[in-house]
Amino acid sequence: MRGNNRSDIYNDPEDKYHLMRCIYHTYTHYSFTIVAFCIMSNHFHILMKSEEDLSKIMKLINRRYSDYYSKRYSHVGRIYQRRYYSKLVINPNVQLIVSRYIHRNPIETRIPLVANLQDYPHSSFPFYVDPYSEPPPYMDTSLLFQFLPVSFEKTIEGYSTYCLQEFGVDELEELSEWMMEMK
Repeated sequence: MRGNNRSDIYNDPEDKYHLMRCIYHTYTHYSFTIVAFCIMSNHFHILMKSEEDLSKIMKLINRRYSDYYSKRYSHVGRIYQRRYYSKLVINPNVQLIVSRYIHRNPIETRIPLVANLQDYPHSSFPFYVDPYSEPPPYMDTSLLFQFLPVSFEKTIEGYSTYCLQEFGVDELEELSEWMMEMK
């Protein structure tokens, strides 16, 4: 989801935490599992598994956040650029690449938001790095590491190491192909 005209709609930590509350509220109504997410200032990404109708899940998340935003900022009109878009990710290798793309968003910007990826609090990555952190009930940090290439230990630590590495040329091509299919 992206802000209308690429405008910031997650202006401060409170806005980002409120989006997380919207996701939790939606989780109490629909069954889904999130394996990766990242909330930036003008958009967010979610890698989600669900047997439920995705449009109902996203409608509730976005409606609740839109209502909150309109009330907090006395905003009239749309806050989102367009309806969310989604793409099915069946290939486990693409799941890994997409999750790393999501997690690397805060450091892959023109001006990185943090020096260390694990320091960005509005992402699921800290739940993968800190073994003592407790992810929200809708998150599952045990799904992705089973798909890691043989060069990585198939553990949550191995997944964290995988995310910290920059993309290889082959991975960028695979991600690019997958993203082009979305448009």
